[in-house]
Amino acid sequence: MIRPRAIARWAVQHGLVRLVAQRAAKTGDLQATSLIDLAHRADPYPLYERVRARGRLVPGRLGHVTVDHALVSEVLRSEDFRAGSNEDAAPGPLATIARWSREPRALGPIDPPSLLVIEPPDHTRYRRLVSKVFTARAVEALRPRVQVLAHELLDQLDGRAEVELVDAYASRLPVTVISEILGVRPQDQEMLLSYGREGAPSLDVGLSWRQYKRVDTAARGFQSWLGGHLEQLRRHPGDDLLSQLVHLEDDGQRLDDTELRAVAGLVLAAGFETTVNLLGSGTVLLLGHPEQSSRLRDDPALWPTAVEEVLRYESPVQVTARFALRETVLAERTVPKGGLVVTMLGGANRDPKVFEHPDHFDVGRVNARDHLAFSAGRHFCLGAALARLEGEVGLRTLIDRFPDLALAPGAARTTTRVLRGWERLPVRPGA
Repeated sequence: MIRPRAIARWAVQHGLVRLVAQRAAKTGDLQATSLIDLAHRADPYPLYERVRARGRLVPGRLGHVTVDHALVSEVLRSEDFRAGSNEDAAPGPLATIARWSREPRALGPIDPPSLLVIEPPDHTRYRRLVSKVFTARAVEALRPRVQVLAHELLDQLDGRAEVELVDAYASRLPVTVISEILGVRPQDQEMLLSYGREGAPSLDVGLSWRQYKRVDTAARGFQSWLGGHLEQLRRHPGDDLLSQLVHLEDDGQRLDDTELRAVAGLVLAAGFETTVNLLGSGTVLLLGHPEQSSRLRDDPALWPTAVEEVLRYESPVQVTARFALRETVLAERTVPKGGLVVTMLGGANRDPKVFEHPDHFDVGRVNARDHLAFSAGRHFCLGAALARLEGEVGLRTLIDRFPDLALAPGAARTTTRVLRGWERLPVRPGA
């Protein structure tokens, strides 16, 4: 069925961007190239170095780009920039179309009121309420359960000559954890896994109409299921964190239905796929650097640092963007009001001014935690503690359980630009 609002939304968010990027890329525009060049998605680091060679802040047709660690950190923390675009500041017809095309039934992770795009004062109120449930203590309390789940999933690998690790483990562990956080019944986990996979490109811009239709269909399916699920939690709350959030009230404030939907959608989109990518990339890095795996076996206390190094070296989220609230001078360049600055996190995390030998994978790197994989400032990832926990437990249990684990032919990268990881990862478990 053709949905006029969906077509309009695609045209504003993706179609126009795609058209401009295709033309600009022919002139050597590096930001445009990063949007449309599939080779960049397979290996983004050469382009990041081209950006670095041109300066701290590089202008382009669509905005500015930077891979400078200090500048990325400054932009992400600045009060002069906002996370989501200001539709009211867009040209009249585009602003009208953008507002008209919004649909709660297709709410995605970059649609307001998602924490990824809203700003204070709404962001402050919203995050304060969510943080009362997603506390560091609550996340750490999940560790024994994550450990049990990891062992249960790895039990199924015993005796198998070859296994596709993303499907059998790297995706199953986080989707099970997220399902329990959201109070999802075990029989609904496959459905949630499908929505997570299909919705992964929702963080990208410049999608083709065909790609956008798949994302839109997944978002609608998830929101349709979520409406009934939230109503069930209102009537019969469980011990899960989403049930607590549904019934949370603080100083007379609580999250409304749309905000609850946005939280659940963000947990699925940002909490699921990023952790899948962390586990997949971590596995490949450790198997590709056996001397580093040996260090971890000799000194298990290095595991938290190893996870930080995986996050630095292969950031699950490669790119995020900010829009100038006012005309701003940045790195001796003027960014106009409404201007876009794309912060390339994957490039900033290999800035040689911050990380010595940045292209060397080192599980004992003393400043590995200085990475920006979780963003910074008021939009610092709310699920960072959970991702770190799952990364540490998931990778350590896998490597300890199967010391002869080896990569097998047939691995394939994901094709998304914002999220970087592995779509298929065949391995031989060994003894």
